Amino acid sequence: MKKTVAAYVIIIAVLLIPYVIRPQDKKIDFDSPDWTLVNGKIVEHLGRKALMGFAYLKDVQFQNGIIEVDIVVERKTSYPGVLFRMNDTRNYERFYIRPHRAGLYSDAIQYVASFNGVDSWQLYNGSGKTAPLEIPYGSWFHVKMEVKDSQVCIFINNSNVPSLVINELQHGISSGMIGLMGPVDGTAYYSNFSFRLDDNINMPPATKTVIPLGLITNWEISQVFKANEIDFENTPSMQGIKEIQWKKIESLPNGIVDISRYFSRMGADADCIFAKTEIECVKDEMKQFAFGYSDMISIFVNGKIIFSANSAYRQRDPSFLGIIGLNDYIYLPLKKGKNELLICIAELSGGWGFIFQDANANYLDKSITEVWEVPFKFKYPESIQYDTRRDILYVSNYFNNGNEFISKLNLNGEIQNLKWISGLKQPTGMCISNDKLFVVDRKNLHEINIDSNKIVNSFPIPNALFPNDVTADESGDLYLTDTQRNSILKFSNGVFTDFYQSDQIQNINGILYNEGKLILGVSGDASIKQIDLSDKTISTLAQIEPGSIMDGIKLDGNGNLLFSDYNGRVFRLSKDRTLTELINSKVPQKFCADFEFIKGKSLLVIPSLFDNRIRAYKIN
Repeated sequence: MKKTVAAYVIIIAVLLIPYVIRPQDKKIDFDSPDWTLVNGKIVEHLGRKALMGFAYLKDVQFQNGIIEVDIVVERKTSYPGVLFRMNDTRNYERFYIRPHRAGLYSDAIQYVASFNGVDSWQLYNGSGKTAPLEIPYGSWFHVKMEVKDSQVCIFINNSNVPSLVINELQHGISSGMIGLMGPVDGTAYYSNFSFRLDDNINMPPATKTVIPLGLITNWEISQVFKANEIDFENTPSMQGIKEIQWKKIESLPNGIVDISRYFSRMGADADCIFAKTEIECVKDEMKQFAFGYSDMISIFVNGKIIFSANSAYRQRDPSFLGIIGLNDYIYLPLKKGKNELLICIAELSGGWGFIFQDANANYLDKSITEVWEVPFKFKYPESIQYDTRRDILYVSNYFNNGNEFISKLNLNGEIQNLKWISGLKQPTGMCISNDKLFVVDRKNLHEINIDSNKIVNSFPIPNALFPNDVTADESGDLYLTDTQRNSILKFSNGVFTDFYQSDQIQNINGILYNEGKLILGVSGDASIKQIDLSDKTISTLAQIEPGSIMDGIKLDGNGNLLFSDYNGRVFRLSKDRTLTELINSKVPQKFCADFEFIKGKSLLVIPSLFDNRIRAYKIN
């Protein structure tokens, strides 16, 4: 039978359509010879064929794509999870679940990287590494992992929101095998495993990694020794160890030295290494350092032992994890010139490493000069408001056992009246409108007559959860933030109305009116946002890293915006959206709450709340 011309046209048209081969999910049954069972069993569980234990796919080179599996767990100590990009059974990326901590702790799920057979979970904690999780016990739930380059998004039970976002895989962009690792004691099972290779996964923008100030990053480390053959109270030379093979290394960007990246363990018994560095001082001094370690440490300065301790898993109490962090402090006796800091660090299990940081490291932009400081006079100073007419500063004192107050302070840092106005309950934000000082506290908006030195009106704030900051427009209308309600209230002619409420302003804090717009500090996504009063359209002006608490906001008089992260930083956002860090006092924990900027004097005055001090800086 002959084909018609029309038929040929249809065939040609079809051939001309671009044909896209879409990645396909590959489901591999646990009975398949593709699986290598290391310590695994194939069993029946809850009506399904299931894997219990450890198995991996040896002939897979997985780089980017999706891994999916169903898991069932009991509420018992167990660590079931997925290994991916495995080079071998000693070097891989790993995601796993702690069923016994689900719903209770912030590390119910965790990412770790294994190097040289050391699964260093004590070195991986916090944002991008651990997260809380609610899971059902005794029934199957779904785990989906989307992997692209150095990022991973992990979804539990078909949620559209990832339970954990890993921003930086520690083996970098690599490829390797896939494995499932769990116990063989009946507390965890796997079923319905599948994966697909896919280079076209969309990932959220990676969170910018902020490197803490003052980290000691340059070290030399020795070869590995058996810990039971080392005297932890003496330096190597003092105990006759002569042939040390020193290796120059640099810490990870976060300051941690992960020893497993250089050496494997010698056996099940504790191992140790020595590490040393130089600290140079311009004078003799006792200098404070923050540090962390795992598992045991001895610290020597210029050949003398200063400190020794054990931070191993469960060594201090049954729930002690031994997580590495900058949680301990030590004063080192340093002399003028070069000093040797030497440590001996031993490992039992769970992660082998250490970190050191100058505890007083801070940063001032070259345009910033500190001019004065008032420490320990106020009671948790939270907000500062400048009175242009009287050339005076008002300070809200947030906590004083129910007897909170407003203080008056001059521009030289001299207290004029410590308890100028009393009768408030944990006051926070302030503003001046029509020559009246308005103050927000936990339940009320207070109106203060400045000349008569008294509260003349107190307006109950409707549905108050945590009223925080306040600003005024040209007509005298006020706008208040309520941090826990994710909302902005408008106050006009003695009446409150809801102006704006949305998850887009989650954990809103600071607020400032400027030319028909409200500028907002939103801690939920660590951003500075702007709302147009005319149509309530919202836009993002700047964003910094998660965990920042967006507090004070001011204009500098030159078209630029100043704002603070309460953790200890002040930024300038220029008209062209260039972001500049002006102050970073995060390490010594000199916090930056709701500050004031006095344009005519270029004076930046910062209350620190829990650090209980006020600092002033000149911006040149």
